Amino acid sequence: MTNITDKQLNARPTGKDKWLSEVAIWGHGSLSARITASGERLFYFRYQSAQGERISLPIGTYGRDSAGGTMTLADARLRAQELASLHKSGHRDIKEYLETVEADRKAALAAARAREEQARVEAEVAAARQAARLNVRQLFDRWAMVDLINRKDGGKEVRRMFEKDVLPYLGPLPIEDVRKRHITEVTDALLARGVNRMAKLIFSLMRQMFRFGVDRDLLEFDPTANIRKVKIGGKDVERDRVLSEEEIRQLARQLPEAGMTLMAEAAIWIALSTCCRIGELLEARWEHVDLDNGRWLIPAPKNKRAHTVYLSDFTIAQFRRVYGMTGSLPWVYPNSAKNGPVCSKTVTKQIGDRQRDPVKGPMSGRSKYCEALRLPSGKWTPHDLRRTGATMMTIMGVLPEVAERCLNHTEENKVKRIYQRYSYEKEMKDAWHLLGDRLQELMTNATTDRVIAKHVIG
Repeated sequence: MTNITDKQLNARPTGKDKWLSEVAIWGHGSLSARITASGERLFYFRYQSAQGERISLPIGTYGRDSAGGTMTLADARLRAQELASLHKSGHRDIKEYLETVEADRKAALAAARAREEQARVEAEVAAARQAARLNVRQLFDRWAMVDLINRKDGGKEVRRMFEKDVLPYLGPLPIEDVRKRHITEVTDALLARGVNRMAKLIFSLMRQMFRFGVDRDLLEFDPTANIRKVKIGGKDVERDRVLSEEEIRQLARQLPEAGMTLMAEAAIWIALSTCCRIGELLEARWEHVDLDNGRWLIPAPKNKRAHTVYLSDFTIAQFRRVYGMTGSLPWVYPNSAKNGPVCSKTVTKQIGDRQRDPVKGPMSGRSKYCEALRLPSGKWTPHDLRRTGATMMTIMGVLPEVAERCLNHTEENKVKRIYQRYSYEKEMKDAWHLLGDRLQELMTNATTDRVIAKHVIG
């Protein structure tokens, strides 16, 4: 028995099976080849089983070509040596052993494929879950659609604040991932700008938004819940700024030189003489202002109760100044596009710009008259005019109850709200007229002072 050669394997078929065999390997089986009548060339490992049976185990097909061969003669010898080594090591039934090994291999492969499929499915589920997670901007949009839309301005001002100071930081963040540090990053940026009251306001709005999310079962916890509002910019300090009569005279002298429009000047005097909120004035429509009969209806103020203001001659004169410029439009103070009211912060910004620290100077793109409206007792705002008007009323003898009605404050005592239905209409009308007369007197004095001053300087 000699070694098989490639020449033998490539010989033409003889029409019947022909076997070729090599010498046994370590006495534990040998390589054999069979050339079939049809020309197939097959390799076998022949060995004797534990029961003494002669086994011919197929191990491959000769050749590596398009005819379907799987191994060369050298490959077959290596495979035969591997199987002989197994037989020598005690695996007498190699066929059964190999079937077991193959079954284990297939099982392991199937398990690996199952793990890969499970991982793929889990990855797809995780990706779908991630895609379905709401981010802060989406939560804000839902909150705006459900809650903010019911506000008088449809949530316009809150949206403006969030677009500027909240959403650039938190917008893309999934709501479940928002933590206390993210909230304080927003408020700390505001505090660094020196706008402490704005930081508190935006914090309160963020808290409203996240509590909305909790109420709608969109997230499990409110990330603002463990943050104390007092820690955002310190304790709230109730403003009590009231302009003195001397300051009002000084304001009347300074306004014409402050670089403000006539409409903005008139807004200051209307706010002071009616005790209205500046936003109520800037959003007013001419259909609600009756200058002939001296009435201004505020249909939906902050506390959701309609309010009629009885206009003094002083206030009517200021309204007529504005009417001469915007009377042909629906809004008393229209925006530049004339398709809606002006921004409710317009006058507040103009007043603030004219009370800046002279060291800081004017803001870029804003008024150069950065000190034009500074008054002796410190910075003042449009809301301080409302407080000032009510205070002047009480100083001149108006009952506090009437002054509160002029402010359109809701009665805190529930019993009084229910049972005391007297409107105080006459008393309120008298109070507004008394205030208007006093303001007219102060303005006249201021005008006289200005004329005298110019004459002296001249």
